[in-house]
Amino acid sequence: MMKSLACAEQAMERILDLSADLQIKRRASAKYSFEFDEYSVAIAAYGKVLEALTALLHKELSSPDLGLLGAMESSLKPQAVI
Repeated sequence: MMKSLACAEQAMERILDLSADLQIKRRASAKYSFEFDEYSVAIAAYGKVLEALTALLHKELSSPDLGLLGAMESSLKPQAVI
């Protein structure tokens, strides 16, 4: 497995953990309170990030060449300027 795939999977696991923690806190807060709304917005944002990472991983795994994450990883490596 490429390093970028492992990093993306670790990021997804961390986001799921953070989202689960916020869901627990949201359940403990009063419904329709400011706290409840803030937690809901953050949970929705985590969902959007997970959606984007999942799409990148799917594209990476189905790509015949390096894929998007592999291309991003290779573009970060220093290259000689001629």
